[in-house]
Amino acid sequence: MDKIIIYCDGACSNNQLAQNSGGWGAILQYQGKAREISGAERNTTNNRMELLACIMAMEAIKNPALPISVFTDSAYLHNCLTQKWYQRWQKNGWLTANKKPVENKDLWLRLLALKDRLPHITFHKVAAHSNIALNERADKLAKEAIRKLL
Repeated sequence: MDKIIIYCDGACSNNQLAQNSGGWGAILQYQGKAREISGAERNTTNNRMELLACIMAMEAIKNPALPISVFTDSAYLHNCLTQKWYQRWQKNGWLTANKKPVENKDLWLRLLALKDRLPHITFHKVAAHSNIALNERADKLAKEAIRKLL
């Protein structure tokens, strides 16, 4: 059966500073063809860029019936989806266990709506900077997007 493979990554230059730039990149593979997408934003965070990379890749999928495997080096993204953190957040009115508002709620809502639209999607964690070619390429796309923004 045909399958869509996605590698997505985010990056943020000066993540800890108020004035920064972030980028995201993703590669979608299907039937031997690859499509690369990327973008950038100012005054963001690395986690927002990780989420946006996944969202933009999921939004690019034209056939929601196909099986999809998403590969990410973001523990934040992967763990939330595979350990279903979002279910606790929803139950708690989008508050964390510490009763603080969930960060990036706007992006989580977008991502979860997409996840519901794509019934055959699975998420996989890969190690960052471990010579996985498509993960390295997604990272490079994110960093190139930052440079174009500057």
